[in-house]
Amino acid sequence: MLARKGEKFWLDRTLAELSRSEWESLCDGCGRCCLVKLEEEDTGEIFFTDVGCRLLDAKTARCSDYGHRSRRVKDCIRLDPDSAGALDWLPPTCAYRLIAKGKDLPRWHPLVSGRPDSVIEAGVSVIGRVSALEDDLSIDEQIDRVVSWPGKVPKAAKQK
Repeated sequence: MLARKGEKFWLDRTLAELSRSEWESLCDGCGRCCLVKLEEEDTGEIFFTDVGCRLLDAKTARCSDYGHRSRRVKDCIRLDPDSAGALDWLPPTCAYRLIAKGKDLPRWHPLVSGRPDSVIEAGVSVIGRVSALEDDLSIDEQIDRVVSWPGKVPKAAKQK
């Protein structure tokens, strides 16, 4: 059951206590977690690229086969209450990461704003920022697409 307007269910319960629909509603649909990330072998450091997963619809920032994503993309990671706070590569704007760390959702999150477009307006969405999908580039070409913006909070999202 989804919360009524103004009800902040994410502050009253842990991630593990959320219903499936509440859990799914926490995703703001930004698509940042669906960008290819590269790991430095020696240090373990993670680098974002502006390359989308093969299932990312770059025009909507949504997965084109959400229900079967784990079968179709072997390294697709399904978030759960335990991993949400532990995965350092999750964007700093990620609701799952924020809630796992005891923080509130930002004002631009659709559950707060009441509008899905607020994610785009705040500059958090990947819409218009994906250079290619992973199947269209070699690994060397993907390395050339390393960017820093997915790991940062956009200026528009910081404004009060």
